[in-house]
Amino acid sequence: MAPDRRRLTRRRFLGFAGGAGLVLAGCDSGGDAGPADGGGGSAGGTPGDGPGAEDPGGAPRDVLGVNFNEQPGGTTPAVLDDLHAKWVRGFVPLTDLDTMPAVRQPVISTLLSFAGKGYGTVLSLKFPHQNTPLPQPGTGAMDAELTRLDKVLDAALGKVDILVVGNEPFLETRAQDRATLLNPFYEGVAAHVIAERKKRFGSDCRTRLYMGALNRLDDPAWRTPAVNGWLAYVKATPEIEGVDIHPHVSGIEEAEAFTNHVLPRIRSDQLFLATEFSLVHWWRQHWRDPVPAVYANRYGVPAGTPVWKEVRNAAARPVPQQRWHDLLMNSPWFTSRQDYLTDQVRRFRATGRLAVATYGGLQGPAMVRGIGPKKMPWLLNSLHANRVAKPSPEGELARNPAFFDDFRALQSSPGRK
Repeated sequence: MAPDRRRLTRRRFLGFAGGAGLVLAGCDSGGDAGPADGGGGSAGGTPGDGPGAEDPGGAPRDVLGVNFNEQPGGTTPAVLDDLHAKWVRGFVPLTDLDTMPAVRQPVISTLLSFAGKGYGTVLSLKFPHQNTPLPQPGTGAMDAELTRLDKVLDAALGKVDILVVGNEPFLETRAQDRATLLNPFYEGVAAHVIAERKKRFGSDCRTRLYMGALNRLDDPAWRTPAVNGWLAYVKATPEIEGVDIHPHVSGIEEAEAFTNHVLPRIRSDQLFLATEFSLVHWWRQHWRDPVPAVYANRYGVPAGTPVWKEVRNAAARPVPQQRWHDLLMNSPWFTSRQDYLTDQVRRFRATGRLAVATYGGLQGPAMVRGIGPKKMPWLLNSLHANRVAKPSPEGELARNPAFFDDFRALQSSPGRK
């Protein structure tokens, strides 16, 4: 951990948290001002000042942070500091609140701990309804959903920097409900959050509000009237500062379909988040490829062994870091994409509309559970290879041989290209 992390001055807090300390001025839920003109001063720079700079209203701009999804275990200040990261994101399934207090729910408690140490924080709200109808405003089922939601608001509102209404709503809703029940439900949730924020904090609230996240916009079939209705609501609601996107793609050019579709449909003063993004579909295309011949010869692996099987073996018995490095860096499908993280973040920043992007940090237990030829290879995204490679003799976690150093460099590289 950085030696001065526990004694942050106000100026250092603003620098580390990307303006978290001044977002109060941008939380007026009663006016027409967007995030760029919420009033108040800022110790940060203009949007062109680079990663983590603030706009005049104190909104974070061009930030790159770490995402742990719903599994915060192992994501510590030391891990973030090693990455030079100042922001962290996770999501909470609201059904968790049926069995535990919000402040003890792992994602919420972890983010609150980070917030207390001066990091910027993003909390996404997940409403799991893949197998049940979405409740509708004015019903008892909706009241029960809002009761869960209030538990999160009690714990996190005014403490986290960004609250995202939704995680991946179009994937977490039954297909037959996406065109009919989805938008009324999420608009009802958003209206409740907006009203509660105003009731509890008036115009002096730290927490900014976004709607999210939209998936698969690279596929025209997913650019539906319901998606456009979602964006129309975001545009029409002054308290919402933008929209979240999740470009999990097979090629970087496919991610542009997300920003190209979303940004013209929201207000010009609104921003976007990319709290998840990756090349997971590219990795999946090569998941069944044979391991490189040079790797097979070096480590005595039978010729023709598929990548997924070698990864499964490593997950069962972690390998030395050099071996993991050799597996990936001798695979043309991986090395041909080794600049992906840098290129993608630069493209996000080049829009002039990026607030915060977060990228996967640690490999989580779900990533190595049941590895087989059909499993999505999420673990190849991660900045650390902690589930498949041994720590160094000094205790350092294994690193992604392409993305780890690039992630750190992006913390200080110019924000606009």
